[in-house]
Amino acid sequence: MRNLTLLTDLYQLTMMNGYFNENTHEETMIFDVFFRQNPSRGGYTVVCGINEVIDYIENLHFEEEDIAYLRSLNTFDDAFLDYLKNFKFTGEIYAVEEGSVMFPNEPLLRVKAKAVEAQFIETAILCIINFQSLIATKSSRICQVAKDDVVMEFGLRRSQGPDAGIYGAKAAIVGGAQGTSNVLTGKLFNVPVMGTHAHSWIQKFDSEIEAFRSYAKTYPDKTILLIDTYDTLESGLPNAITVFKEMRKAGHEPLGVRIDSGDLEYLSKEVRKRLDEAGFENVKITASNDLDEYTLIDLKLQGAKIDSWGIGTKLITSSDWPSLGGVYKLVAVEKDGVIKPKIKISESPEKITNPGYKKIIRIYNKENNKAEADLIMLNHEIVDTSKPLTIFHPVYTWKRKTYKNYYIKELLQPLFVDGKCVRKKKTVLEYRDYAFSEKNSLWPQYLRLSNPEPYKVDLSEELWNIKNTLINKKRHRRDV
Repeated sequence: MRNLTLLTDLYQLTMMNGYFNENTHEETMIFDVFFRQNPSRGGYTVVCGINEVIDYIENLHFEEEDIAYLRSLNTFDDAFLDYLKNFKFTGEIYAVEEGSVMFPNEPLLRVKAKAVEAQFIETAILCIINFQSLIATKSSRICQVAKDDVVMEFGLRRSQGPDAGIYGAKAAIVGGAQGTSNVLTGKLFNVPVMGTHAHSWIQKFDSEIEAFRSYAKTYPDKTILLIDTYDTLESGLPNAITVFKEMRKAGHEPLGVRIDSGDLEYLSKEVRKRLDEAGFENVKITASNDLDEYTLIDLKLQGAKIDSWGIGTKLITSSDWPSLGGVYKLVAVEKDGVIKPKIKISESPEKITNPGYKKIIRIYNKENNKAEADLIMLNHEIVDTSKPLTIFHPVYTWKRKTYKNYYIKELLQPLFVDGKCVRKKKTVLEYRDYAFSEKNSLWPQYLRLSNPEPYKVDLSEELWNIKNTLINKKRHRRDV
């Protein structure tokens, strides 16, 4: 396991040094991780990367060479550097389950720890969760359009570096993809690896049919042929059908063909027609070539005969929305056992934070198990589910909704307690199943790719009052 301790911004360390010099480094601080906008202007975000946060926190320590490097910067006091020699995380982290569907301004991870610990881990946590959640959400959107079709992640060669390729592929599977071309991801996370051959395989041989025959001979029960190297309909498909007939005579059935260029709608229809006429109704058609959810929508509306999709560049880079923009904000400090809420106020209303030591509950309809709304509350608040529950819009407070036949789920659950991980990891495929069930709990209007209905995320009355009291106090001081 790699030591990512120095995967941080310099200002985390300068602030830690400052806390240490002021002898406030062991005071308790509480931070929330949340995002302000769903990727691609969609209706939800799939949270991913919690397992890697566990790995990071468990391996958090400064090596001798780390201390030596920091000393060479001539920025930190010797006493502080000596303190770092025994540094580790000893606090508390609560987080949602990997694969959870979440919405803007909801804490998906909450940290309560000594000031130096809580401050230090900000950058790495955001680096991990922002990227993986972005790719998991992009994959979820693509798989939503693909429906029952197979979606394969093919983006390694176009990813922004090895880590993005590895963990982006993992996140794509959490989001719904059935497999990846990335062999290292397959090994690390025990997920299916998929792929056939490249155009170079065809070009290497003197003829296309010779290349097809050689591949079919090597993989007689896994034959999928790439048919667009020279001419899809006049060369690739006829040669593929010839080889398929030869395979059938030898007792083997081909699996499919792949098209990687051209008019995929027209070509797939023609390929399907000719394969069926040749008696290969069960041969599947795979398409690739710079695809995303928008291309898939168009192709499906046009009746394209495509059974599976290889999605590369636009998935692994989330090309239309390259950053999630999650943040890590101080929401409270604790002194002598008393929690004091903290708020960040901005000229931009959407950047005003929700103060306090908080939790989130999700409200479900008992009749159909659909998620109705989320309520952000102070941690000590309790909902009596035997009584009606009324929530209100945090801005347009006259908008109210009362639930009677409902049940709730608390979303933030223990991840670390007293510095020890208390949550058992699951497999990537289990997280994919969980993400699927989470999406199934949402009404269709929240799942629209464009112009979705905003999901209800409200504040409890007590939290709303604290927030507005703090805003008014800060405004009064500024006016004076």
